[in-house]
Formats: sequence, C-alpha cells, structure tokens
Amino acid sequence: MLELGGIIILGILAQWVAWKLKIPAILPLILIGLLVGPIAAEFLSEDGTKWIEPIWNGEEGLFPGESLFYFVSLAISIILFEGGLTLRMGEIKNLGPVITKLISVGSLITFFAAAVTAHFTFNLSWKISFLFSALIIVTGPTVITPILRNIPLTKNVSAVLKWEGILIDPIGALVAVLVFEFISVDAGGEFTKTALIEFSKIILFGATFGFTFAHALNIILNRKLVPHYLMNVFTLASVLGVFVLSDAFAHESGLLAVVVMGMVLGNSKSPYLKDLLYFKESLSVLLISILFILLAANINMEELYLIYNWKTVVLFAVIVFLIRPLGVFLSTHGSALKLNEKLFISWVGPRGIVAAGIASLFGLKLAREGVPGAEYITPLVFMIVLGTVLLNATTARLFAKLVGVFLTKSNGILIVGASKVSRLIGHYLETNGRHVVLIDSNPSNIAKAKELGLEALTTNIYSDTLMDNIELNDVGYLMALTGSNDINKYAINKFGKQFGENGSFRLVSVDEMRDEQNNPKEGLFSHTDDFTTLMNVTRKYPSIQEIELKDKSHYDDLIKTTNADKDIIPLFLKNTEGEILIISSYNTQVEDIKEGYHLVYLGKPLDVEKVETV
Repeated sequence: MLELGGIIILGILAQWVAWKLKIPAILPLILIGLLVGPIAAEFLSEDGTKWIEPIWNGEEGLFPGESLFYFVSLAISIILFEGGLTLRMGEIKNLGPVITKLISVGSLITFFAAAVTAHFTFNLSWKISFLFSALIIVTGPTVITPILRNIPLTKNVSAVLKWEGILIDPIGALVAVLVFEFISVDAGGEFTKTALIEFSKIILFGATFGFTFAHALNIILNRKLVPHYLMNVFTLASVLGVFVLSDAFAHESGLLAVVVMGMVLGNSKSPYLKDLLYFKESLSVLLISILFILLAANINMEELYLIYNWKTVVLFAVIVFLIRPLGVFLSTHGSALKLNEKLFISWVGPRGIVAAGIASLFGLKLAREGVPGAEYITPLVFMIVLGTVLLNATTARLFAKLVGVFLTKSNGILIVGASKVSRLIGHYLETNGRHVVLIDSNPSNIAKAKELGLEALTTNIYSDTLMDNIELNDVGYLMALTGSNDINKYAINKFGKQFGENGSFRLVSVDEMRDEQNNPKEGLFSHTDDFTTLMNVTRKYPSIQEIELKDKSHYDDLIKTTNADKDIIPLFLKNTEGEILIISSYNTQVEDIKEGYHLVYLGKPLDVEKVETV
C-alpha cells in the first residue's frame, strides 16, 4: 500500500517539478525511478533491497508474476492510442516538404545508421540493433515543447520542430511495433516461411481490428448510443478490448491495432474528438507518472553496468552529433532554411516518452523469450532519452544564441478574436510583414480567417493549450479584440506576460468610453471607440487606409478629425522603415513623428486637402 501510494505521489510531484522548471516530465520521473530502485538497492539500503520493488520477489513487490508486464502493456496501448489520435493525414499533406522529408528521409537515415552503429559498437544482433534504432526515431511533443517553450525562435524553426515531434510520435511508434513483431514471430531463431506468415497475420489482424473498431466506435459515438458522461470510459474500455482481442487472434498484434485505431479515429470528423483527446491526455499523465517510475525502478544495477563503458559514449555521440545532423541536412537540402536554422534543428532532437515506454515493454518481452541482447534494449534507450533531454534542456537556449536563431525582439502579434474587424486588421499586418496569429472559439470565424491566408487557431481562451504552442514563441504583442470586455481583460491578465512582452492591448469598454478619466493603460486605438464602433465602421467601410504624414502637427490634426468623425478609427503608425506601431488609447501624445510616416486607419477615405486646412 505504501509503495503504491508513494509511486502516485512521487509521479505527480515529478510532473509538478517538471512544469515549474519548464523541463520534460520524463526527466524527473526516470531519475526518481532510478533513485528508489537500483541506486537505492546498491548504495542506500543496508540489506540491498530497492525502496520500491516493482516485481514481487517472494517477500515484497507490487506486481506478482507477470502482472507488471501486463500493466505496462495496457498502459503503453493507451499512450499509443492517444498518439495515434493526434496524427492528421491532412496535416502531412499540407505541410511543407521539409517536415515531410524529416519524418520520412530523416527517419530512414536514423533507422539504418543507428542500427549499424549499435551493431558494431555493442556487437548486438541485427534484429536487436534495428529494434533499438526504431525506438530512438521518436522525438515527441512532450519533450520538445517544454524545452523550446521559452526560447523565442523564428516561425520556420519552431514549426519544423513542433510538427516533427507531433507527427513522428505515432509514426515512429508504428515502425518500432512492426520491427518488434518481426523479431518476436521467431524469437531466438532464423526467419522461416512460417515466421513470415505469422508476421503477416500480425499486420493483417492488427490493421483490420484497429480499422474496423475505430469506425464502429465512431458510429456508436456519433449516434449517441452511449451517454456523454460514459463516452470517455467507454472509449477507454474499447481501446483495451481491441488490444486484448487482437492479441488473442494474433499474438503481439494488439499494439499495432491500437495505433491504427487511434489514427483512423483521429482522422474521422467526429465532433467528440476533442473530448476524447482531453480525457486521454489527462489519463496519460497519470499513467506516465506511474509507469516511468516503475520501469526505471525495475532496472537492476547489472543492466546499468552493461552500458557503463566507453561504448555508450561513442553510441550517444554518433547518434546525436553525426546521425541527427546528417538526417536534418539531407532532409532540408534545397529548402529555404538557412544554415544556422539547420544547425539548430540538428542540435534539438530529444527522445521522449514513447521511446522509453515501448523500449521497456519490448525489453521485458524479448528477455522473457530469451532473445540474445534483449537486456541491452531498456538501458540503452533510457540512456539516449536521458542524455538527449539533459543536453537539449541545458543547452538549447545557449545554442540558439550561438548560431543566431534566437530572436532578440519578438514582433509577432497574437489577436484574440477572429471577427471581421480582427481579420481585416490581421490581414493588413500580415501584408506588412508581421507574423499574425488569430485565435477564436468560433470555427466559422477561424475558417474565414484561414481563407484570407491568415494563421488562425480554434481554441478556448480559458484553456492552457495556447501556452504550450511553440510556434508562438516569436509573439511579443497581444491585442484582445473580442466583443466581451471580460474576455479581453482575462486575455490580457492570462497571456500578457507570455505573449505581450512588448505590449498588451485591449479594446475599451462602453463604461470606459463614457468616462475620460477611466482610460485604461492597455486601451487600444482610441478612447472613443469600442467593439461595437469598430464593427459598425467595418460593415460600412471594410478597408484599411493609409495617409502620409508631414510632421507632428499634421498627425494631431488627423487625430482630431478621427475623434470627430465616427466613420474613422486610427489603428497604427507606420514609420519610414515600414515598421508598424500600435496606437494606444492611453498614450495619446505620440512623439518623434517625421515626414514619411503614415497614419493607418479603418474607415472611409480621408480628403487630404480638407484635413490640411483644419
């Protein structure tokens, strides 16, 4: 009881520490597992026992017999199903050739080069070497996001790293599963015709069960045959059922079935997909917290001593400093990425949860079946995971500055709300060279923004998912343009520090318009114009105008004109270098206006001659 409760408490504590320190959770989880397991047995316990013993040894332990193996299998099946849910085939088609090549050409280079290195470094069999290389293909968003969250990078670099991690997670898992199935059909012997038939059965049953039950589950959910409050647990039961059922028909086909099931369901148009993802993410956090402490604690010092030599250093160095850059440079050849951007992408390649989890499961399975070299799988993969996460977590920021991809100023603009006026303003800013992102909970507004070629995200302002989006690392300005003053204030308070380091602005409310003394510091555009005014002007004059300024007095005359005319709303100043400066309703005194500046405004075209005579 004490051990089980301790694992859950330590796991959640590790997750909190990871969040607080902005590091991948897998790092403290594995370190805690090693501490309470092999390290405690070797150095801290007088009787040489582990503080947490995962397998029952006759006197103590959590899981008797093969129960740990079954728990790990079921937990990994849920984690892989969640990974499959995140893979969108349409996203692969729409992505640029760089990311497509990274998850195809780059993965193949890692697969073959790492296998050759492992084979000749540790004298492992080709089967075990290729399984090892398949496992370390995977990077994953759970390790990439915490490392890059607070490093301001150009959108090109952050997008490549983000999508590589998201897409290669389920694809790498599928490759690893297939390699493992190929090994397990004839463990310990030569491949025969019978073994190939068994492998084909695994592929057939795994793919068929996954595909069929994904569609069946989709139909059940869409027809509301299961009440909403049971939807998540019903899906969980279905995933576990498919895993067990497929495994019963073709031994070891369960993992493939759940990966395929997740991919098919993830690419369906189910309205419940977001709910499923949210539930599976929450469940995965708990499972991962328990799983990796157990798996690390289950390692014995004898296994760690297997890799306690110079060969491990050679293998790690070749994978990180040769194979990863080779894959990146070949995949990005002929692309628009600069040399320094390629160098940074080559440097950042931490392996994560899927790699460590599947490695432990496969290591347990193959060791039980007596496959030579299986004892190397878990410690070697854990070494790569810990080594790459530690290296990238401690050096990514410094390396970004060293190669020149670290942005000294974040000029991107995040616009909260994607109404017509937001889309109009966003399109103008994008046209003038600013990275603009619109967010809204209304899918229709987001669709219209995307039709204009704008980057737009369907998201709930009260959710935390936006804060983990590393593609927004270059955002330094926040503009809240919704019709709700409460939402605008909430957006400023919640996201101002992360996305508004150069300025956080919101529209003034009706009450603030009536009282000139109540002009908020973060007020946007004009103290006399709220959301309703903006929308009215946009409906009448859906265009943004520019008028060239001569000097400060000319600017002041124009502002007086806009205050008197409700069909004109000042938005920005554009300086002689083309830089856009946001006009604040609070700071009405704008200094240092030179000839060649432009006033950018929303509304009807101004009569320049008439303005000059004011």
